[in-house]
Amino acid sequence: MNSNLTDKPLNVSTNTVVITVVGKDKVGIIAGVSTTLAKENMNIMDISQTILQDVFTMIMLVHLPLGNNDFQQLKNTFDQLGNELGVSIMLQHSDIFNAMHRI
Repeated sequence: MNSNLTDKPLNVSTNTVVITVVGKDKVGIIAGVSTTLAKENMNIMDISQTILQDVFTMIMLVHLPLGNNDFQQLKNTFDQLGNELGVSIMLQHSDIFNAMHRI
């Protein structure tokens, strides 16, 4: 697994989601996010995480299973998780990033 997302081009399928997590560092952030990913049957394809002073930052590429078509429900699930953990969690389809590179 590549630990730096900038080392390779973003040539991923439409079933790939970019997840960013930002907030004050504390115990349980990675556990909470990864547990929720597992419950949603989403596989982590690549991950980068660091702590800048007291600010936790993480970006992940995750595979969205073909059967999971309710992206808004996933966003709601991760919004709720972010509220519980005290962090901001944002989900975006990788198609957004691919489209930006075509412009």
